[in-house]
Amino acid sequence: MSIKGRIFGTVVGAAGLAAAAGAAGIVRQSRIIGRRDAGERVAFGELHSARRVVVADDALDLHVEIDEPADFGGQPSTDDDLTVVFVHGYSLNLDSWHFQRAAYRGQVRTVFYDQRSHGRSARSDEDHCTIDQLGQDLRRVIEDTVPGRCVVVGHSMGGMTVISLAELHPELFGDKVVGAVLMSTTAGGLDPGRILFPMLPLGLGGRFVGRAVRTLDRGHRVVDVARAWGHAVADVVTDRYAFGTDEVPVSHVEFVYSMLNATPFAVVADFYPAFASLDKFAHLEALGRVPTAIICGTEDKITSVGHSRKLHSRIPGSSLLECEGAGHMVLLEHHKQVTAEIDDLLSLAQARAAQ
Repeated sequence: MSIKGRIFGTVVGAAGLAAAAGAAGIVRQSRIIGRRDAGERVAFGELHSARRVVVADDALDLHVEIDEPADFGGQPSTDDDLTVVFVHGYSLNLDSWHFQRAAYRGQVRTVFYDQRSHGRSARSDEDHCTIDQLGQDLRRVIEDTVPGRCVVVGHSMGGMTVISLAELHPELFGDKVVGAVLMSTTAGGLDPGRILFPMLPLGLGGRFVGRAVRTLDRGHRVVDVARAWGHAVADVVTDRYAFGTDEVPVSHVEFVYSMLNATPFAVVADFYPAFASLDKFAHLEALGRVPTAIICGTEDKITSVGHSRKLHSRIPGSSLLECEGAGHMVLLEHHKQVTAEIDDLLSLAQARAAQ
């Protein structure tokens, strides 16, 4: 079992919640346990449902998909049932949740959406490419797609989006939002060059990144062509920066590269200032009101495990799962462990919601 550590801040409190809910018999849903190998039987990019549109505050269209349990052999959901909202990372799209989506189909109501300027969502203007705006977008998605209560699950930039929601709308936590998962993410202190490196042409990094991003943005079409020409090199860079070991299947590397490569470099440049200025460690209080799970790979080269440990120390009652040897794409690389951790979080959230 390649897990370095699982640390629970309030084991007694969590056990008390579950016991109280069980004794009262007031949890409608049974324990949600994802089918952890389901995604291995489906090709990457094949899991979709009918398109929905959520309109953001600035009138931008966000692409949303909802998996209703009844559509995949489960029981029809009601307004009292839990919804799980998944928020993807930078230069990825909702397909990145492949294994978790397959695991929970038919088990629980799930919502997936493409962040602005990513995937099938509309292109944002540069002024709205901020972490605060992403937090507001998540609020709109929750308002439009969640009839009852929800758990929010964010990876990388998606985790920053959840943290932004907690800062801007703390009133939602404990009421509408009853649980959160922060995966391979941070609330600040990030070296933007690390998070940008897989999307940049080979040879750019460190202190030159900020200047280079703006210079390259002026010729972003040339950069996009160069990225396509450099497919073989990009595969190596993606493998090295996204994953923790050399044992990851080639299909996983190709899948991540395809998402990165589909993101125009102009979008990469638009979001760069958001990472450079991120500073939200003082705004985590709302996350301490609900069960919060923090997950990271010990070999994450983009948002290192130290960021997750700092989040854990600042969010009372949070749990920390360190996946030994995993990199930034821990949701793919160690997907069974990640899904198991989400299972536990959903159980705690159900118990809290039932109180």
